[in-house]
Amino acid sequence: MSPRVSKEHLKQRRADIMEAATSVFIEHGYEHTTMKHVMEAANVSRGGLYQYFSNKEDLFEAILEEGLSQEAEEADFSLEESASQHWTLLMELMFGEGGSPDTNMDPLAPSKLEFFITGRNDERRRAYGEKRYEIGLSIYDEIIKAGQEAGEFSDRYDSELLARSIITFVDGLALDHAILPEEKVRVKEQSELFVEYLKMALDVSSSS
Repeated sequence: MSPRVSKEHLKQRRADIMEAATSVFIEHGYEHTTMKHVMEAANVSRGGLYQYFSNKEDLFEAILEEGLSQEAEEADFSLEESASQHWTLLMELMFGEGGSPDTNMDPLAPSKLEFFITGRNDERRRAYGEKRYEIGLSIYDEIIKAGQEAGEFSDRYDSELLARSIITFVDGLALDHAILPEEKVRVKEQSELFVEYLKMALDVSSSS
């Protein structure tokens, strides 16, 4: 009789596979990544990999879901803890720890774009894309709305409209970064300019 494997061990093995797969997707892109690549990177057998994920699409969705869930949890926690730092929270959600634009982009962004663009006519992937968009939209919307209700932001513009604008900017910049030569994409400068647009829309002082 084979020994029982603890739930903690299974959970950790799944997390290890996802971590290895993330590196593979960053290196090869979504379309060129194969489950064999992931097996080799994670040092697991074919059966060990398919025990957790039925195919590459399932695996990539799990990676996306984990990242989005973490963002949502962090945003919820920060909203509960802070009553007057919504601008800081918004900037950290957009640009990561520190909340300041820099030249770095999400290294997984090109694979994310491949996943959704190449699957735009696939019913399952479109449904997942819409679900992911709505979750991301609600995160930004809740932060902006909370800031407006606290008097930190102007309510001149609808919070959901501003949230949609943020997503459009972030996705558009990611697309440029994925398909254009690096020297043609001024990530930091464009991000800084967009931040100024947000400050004007929300009536946030330049010192914030």
